Amino acid sequence: MNYETARSWMVERQLRSHGISDPRVLEAMSNVPRHLFVPASFRHFAYDDCPLPIGEGQTISQPYIVAQMTEALSLTEDASVLEIGTGSGYQTAILASLGRAVWTVERSCVLHDSARAALGDLGFDNVTFVVGDGTVGLPDHAPFNRIVATGSLPSVPKALLEQLAPDGVFVGPVGSRFEQQLVRMSYDPATGVWKRAPLCWCRFVPLIGVAGWAKRSLA
Repeated sequence: MNYETARSWMVERQLRSHGISDPRVLEAMSNVPRHLFVPASFRHFAYDDCPLPIGEGQTISQPYIVAQMTEALSLTEDASVLEIGTGSGYQTAILASLGRAVWTVERSCVLHDSARAALGDLGFDNVTFVVGDGTVGLPDHAPFNRIVATGSLPSVPKALLEQLAPDGVFVGPVGSRFEQQLVRMSYDPATGVWKRAPLCWCRFVPLIGVAGWAKRSLA
C-alpha cells in the first residue's frame, strides 16, 4: 500500500472537500503518518475516515474529527497546548506540528509508552508526556493557550478553564456517556463570561477521572 498516496487522498477527499480550510492544519495532516499510530493489523485502514482500535479499550479518532478539533483550536506557532488523553499519540503529533510546546496526559501506561516511542521515532522534541488524570489538568505548568480533550466529559471541568491563558481556547466532546457535542469554549473579556460554541454531534470514548467519568459509570 502506498501510504503517501492514501494520505494525500485523505486530505483532499475527507478534509478539504468537507470544509477543513486552515492551510496549517491541512499541511500537518499531510505530513504526519497516521499509519504509524495504529496497530499493524489495521494499517490498511489508516487513511479511511473512521476511528480504529488501538488497545486498552481506546481508539484513534477519525481523521476528519482530528482536523476539525485542531482547526477549532486556532493554533499559533507560539502556542502552549495541553492535551487530555494521549491515546495513540496521533493528535499529539498534529498539535506538536503546529504549536510551540505540548503537554499530554494519559492514564494508561501502555498507551503513554507507545505514543512516546512513536513521536520520538518521528523526531518530535516539543512534547512532554505525563501519566495521570488529565481531567484535573496540569496546574503546575499552566497557563496554557489551548486545551483539547480527546475523550468525552460530562461537563467542561472548571479546573481546565482556570488553567487557560486569558485568550485561551478549550475544545472537547461534552455530554452523556453515549453521545456528546463537540464544543469550543473561549473567554469574552468584554462580558466576563465563557462563550460556548457547538461544533458537531459526536461519540468519543470516556475520559476517566476526578472531573470526568467514574470507571464503571453507565450514566
